[in-house]
Amino acid sequence: MNRSEPRTAPSAPPPGVVIEKSPKLGRMALVVVLIVIVAVIAGMIPRWRQRTALRAETRDLALPSVIVVTPAAGKASPGLALPAEVKAFVEAPIYARASGYLKRWFVDIGTNVSAGQLLAEIDTPELNQELARARAQLSQSDAALGLARITATRWAELVKTDSVSEQEAAEKQSDLALKAASLEAASAEVHRLEELKSFARVTAPFAGTISTRQTDIGMLINAGSGRELFRLAQTGTLRVYVRVPQTSSRGVTTGQNAEVTVPELPGRVFPAKVVRTSGVMDAQSRTLLVELELDNSRGEILAGSYAQVRFPEAKLDAALTLPSNTLLFRAEGPQVGVVLADGKVELRNLKLGRDFGPTVEILDGVQPSDRVILNPSDSLVSGTSVQVAEPARTAPLK
Repeated sequence: MNRSEPRTAPSAPPPGVVIEKSPKLGRMALVVVLIVIVAVIAGMIPRWRQRTALRAETRDLALPSVIVVTPAAGKASPGLALPAEVKAFVEAPIYARASGYLKRWFVDIGTNVSAGQLLAEIDTPELNQELARARAQLSQSDAALGLARITATRWAELVKTDSVSEQEAAEKQSDLALKAASLEAASAEVHRLEELKSFARVTAPFAGTISTRQTDIGMLINAGSGRELFRLAQTGTLRVYVRVPQTSSRGVTTGQNAEVTVPELPGRVFPAKVVRTSGVMDAQSRTLLVELELDNSRGEILAGSYAQVRFPEAKLDAALTLPSNTLLFRAEGPQVGVVLADGKVELRNLKLGRDFGPTVEILDGVQPSDRVILNPSDSLVSGTSVQVAEPARTAPLK
């Protein structure tokens, strides 16, 4: 064939004849497409992973990290110790019932007296004159009654002979009744003044010790002035009053034994017993007034002293404690931040108890299962999302 001759186009296949394509070319095209898709996916996966990790890291860095603790139950107290006031079992001021001048006194402070013992005498010249006049009036009324009785009897006899009218006889009987009433009034007045005169002798109403004398010989005594002459106290048995806080009031009951100590007698413990409680809380101090009885037959404790009372039998529930560096002090009062299950913070108001230094007793506001933030930020508010840096640990006991 001559190379200079032009090539002729291949002739079209006859009608009805199908020319088959080569299967090699189709498979190669499919492989190329798959390779391209795998390459694209392989290139996108690292980028997607990097973006996901970056997004998670950014989110974690945006959340503040906190350390949390859980409240711990404080150690049970060996006994409730509270300040108390010691008072006499019976104490009364002695006043004068009769006016006059103090004639003499027979006892001074610190004197032990028995019931009915004479303490002082009062000179009552005006009362003596009133008593003398009342007795004279009594005699006069008695004489008038005797005359009225005789007259009434005579007129009653004259009525029988019609010598006098019945009206006149009735008047004499009425006069007799009037004179009898006057005699009773005069007698009552004499009795009153005699009773008042007896108060010129000032006596002890009960056995005890004279703790105060506020009078002297010659002093003017006015029964209505309210000035006490003596003060008498019975100190063989003492009353001890203590105010128990509301949180511990249920642990103190009538009949419990207690221990009383006084600063002047170090090392001495005096047994006492709870005899009664007020039964209601004081609205101002939220305390329960408890009264104890203490034997003081030796006179070792002075009434009016300050004392310390311990209730070893008191059943007290141990309160929860938290580290001091969990507290936030704001206008609303002491607060703590609690991390909830969804990672958000809730600020809670607390009712604090005793301060132990590193830890503080919590009376109300948190539960043993709460996660409390250590060293909270001053800008911490409720609803803030946080992440816990490490598992919650229990607050140390104190």
